[in-house]
Amino acid sequence: MVGFIIGIVIILLVIILLISNIKVVPQAHAYVLERLGAYHVTWNTGLHIKVPFVDKVAKRVSLKEQVIDFPPQPVITQDNVTMQIDTVVYFQITDPKLYAYGVERPLSAIENLSATTLRNIIGDLELDKTLTSRDTINTQIRTILDEATDAWGIKVNRVELKNIIPPKEIQDSMEKQMKAERERRAQILTAEGGKRSAILIAEGDKESAILRADAAKQTKILEAQGQAEAIMLVQKALADSIVLLNTANPAENVIALKSLEAFQKAADGKATKIIIPSQIQSLAGLATSIKELVVDAPMGGQTGKSAQS
Repeated sequence: MVGFIIGIVIILLVIILLISNIKVVPQAHAYVLERLGAYHVTWNTGLHIKVPFVDKVAKRVSLKEQVIDFPPQPVITQDNVTMQIDTVVYFQITDPKLYAYGVERPLSAIENLSATTLRNIIGDLELDKTLTSRDTINTQIRTILDEATDAWGIKVNRVELKNIIPPKEIQDSMEKQMKAERERRAQILTAEGGKRSAILIAEGDKESAILRADAAKQTKILEAQGQAEAIMLVQKALADSIVLLNTANPAENVIALKSLEAFQKAADGKATKIIIPSQIQSLAGLATSIKELVVDAPMGGQTGKSAQS
């Protein structure tokens, strides 16, 4: 009975031992396996069994991209301005074996390497250039880190300068400079607006004067054309009347009578001198004789009656 129990216990221990040596490597991970203290193999995703008491999982490595946010580092620019800059590094493990055996504490190594690289790059730049050259600095740091970490099985994908913090007095000076620049731009915009407004007003006055002059010109042209047409109509009517008179062949008495009417109209004017044609003088004498005959005829009749009485 005791032997049976011991056998069952041994079987259970073997089963537990076998189960404990069955390893499942999850997705995007890798295990570095050592056998008798030396590197043996790298397990990738899947089911694996290690030899009890001989094999050991030395390193569990994540193959996903990782992000490290390093604390601010003091750096000095070329013009002797001390500022604080913190960096963010995006990296990925490409070789688990090199990552496990390439360097002790690889994350700390990346942090120190990025700090020294950043100091070297910023030391060659002035303050204003540093504030406006983030992309250039990021590219230079990434290139240097990527070359240095190849031996550690690490691929540096991106490096970003998170914050650039200059000294307080430099910040105050920069704020004053930006304020002065904004005021200058505001004055320039105001002046340009006034200039534009004056130009528009002048152009409006110019166009208005041109339109008024054009309107006056058109008015005079139309008046002149109206007067010319009126004169042409009068002359045409006169010509037509002459044609009609020539066609009608009037008698001399009618012509003389028309001449007398024309003289009457002329006499009604304000002329100081009137030249009377000889024909009209003859007509005037004829008219006076007729008037005297008309006046004397009644008087002669009355005389005859008196004689008879």
